[in-house]
Amino acid sequence: MRVSIAGGAMLLLALAAPREGAAQVLIRVAEPGRATYSELHEGLRPGPPPADSALTLLREPRPAPLWRRVRAALGNTAPWNDAHLALTRLAELRDPAYADSAARLARRIEAGEVTAPPGQDPADLLAPLHAVALERDRATRGDAAVLRDLLAKVPAGDYNVGDAWVLGRLAAGAADSLRAGFLAASSPELKVRWLTLLTFSADTGSIPLLARVYAAPDSFGVPTRYGSRASDALLWIGTRSSLAALLEARERARTLGTYADPRLGRGGYDFLANDSSAVISRTGKWLTQWLHER
Repeated sequence: MRVSIAGGAMLLLALAAPREGAAQVLIRVAEPGRATYSELHEGLRPGPPPADSALTLLREPRPAPLWRRVRAALGNTAPWNDAHLALTRLAELRDPAYADSAARLARRIEAGEVTAPPGQDPADLLAPLHAVALERDRATRGDAAVLRDLLAKVPAGDYNVGDAWVLGRLAAGAADSLRAGFLAASSPELKVRWLTLLTFSADTGSIPLLARVYAAPDSFGVPTRYGSRASDALLWIGTRSSLAALLEARERARTLGTYADPRLGRGGYDFLANDSSAVISRTGKWLTQWLHER
């Protein structure tokens, strides 16, 4: 089961920063053939209470309980992250009445009429609420029309992480368009933008390109520090072939000295060590463990 929900601002800022803190949530747990992945829970594994709680929301077939959970999170009687999970599932259900409710709530948040628990910002829910509207749009207009609209927003960066999540779910050649946009981008900023959009897509057709980008980002015009976006994209795909490709690309990068610059390190560890530890944080296991078990 996969999930994504997001905070509110223009995606340009989210693309320039690490995925942590971008208020975007991608979760997949207990899905056969794909590695567990979570940006909400450190080292999530099927079985413990956090996974069970997430699965309860991600498998809910009725919109009403999901909407109640959003309201409860806003009222501080449910965990704040539940609002993101519930809205993502609500988007997947494409219920017209609750799409209208989501639009009304978004307008109230924008008008400053909604409060959130201490330390939380109701504007964090604007992007997932937008995703609810976009999923309804898919149901009424079709993927091709929605894809055309979303791609038109990318050059100016006039979109948010709710748009990015929907873009990652689209059929109609969406992943082909993202890869083409990345390869044709004329500046490092645009390259990073398209590469980050690919981290929302689980299309296996991107595996060869992403592996090459991770091993040698500079050969694609991507600033080296953003090579981790290719790593994250391969983790989100989560198949045996994508995980194997990441492991091989990491060894290739080590051989090439791609990330040898000490300025790329953090917390006393070099780039590759930090990127390797991110695998455990995201998926709960080392790459070698995933490959041994699959």
